Amino acid sequence: MNLRTGPWIDPNISDYLRAHAAAPDAAQEWINERTAELGGISRMQIGSDQVVFMTMLTKLVGVSFAVEVGTFTGTSGLAIARGLKPGGRLLCCDINEEWTTIARDGWTRGGVADRVELRLGPALETLRTLPADTLVDLAFIDADKTNYLAYVEALLPRLRSGGLLLIDNTIWYGAVVDPSRDDADTVAIRAVNDFVAADARLESVIVPIGDGLTVARKR
Repeated sequence: MNLRTGPWIDPNISDYLRAHAAAPDAAQEWINERTAELGGISRMQIGSDQVVFMTMLTKLVGVSFAVEVGTFTGTSGLAIARGLKPGGRLLCCDINEEWTTIARDGWTRGGVADRVELRLGPALETLRTLPADTLVDLAFIDADKTNYLAYVEALLPRLRSGGLLLIDNTIWYGAVVDPSRDDADTVAIRAVNDFVAADARLESVIVPIGDGLTVARKR
């Protein structure tokens, strides 16, 4: 099972969590296997515990339209698509055709391909093409870290009241609290964490699942 935990989790606790998380089905296992074949870059894939969590959140909010920024090999897209209301849609934004080919195949195997639209190209350009009156029920950001704040600012006006904004990697394997880390990615993640925590439109929490998942609800 692909269950990713941060370095702050004791290995024994990690094993316990793995044993008590819902196991991935055949479609998810297929994506896991294809992703592992990519080598070290496979670490960008979210863990199976986060998959279950995101599907639950999608169902709880009653999502009709969701947006994902950063699709990679389709794990998170599969998780969100499976939680959509009947007739719900997911718009996925990515720039890598090789990785998203795995995603498309995985969505077909998982029976959700008809619910997902994948647009290849810079995500900010895709988001700007959405009609001004578009209402987003849930947005998930897991892409280039230096643009995280720009993605949040593009999505927030379109997020409906009661909708969820999910941001991945917001603990950044502990780098956010390491004063010696001043690389561009770490600085960008700190900035988006500060922005979300201070924005009066949002109520938020960083959940220590995977590499940290911010869950923010628009008031």
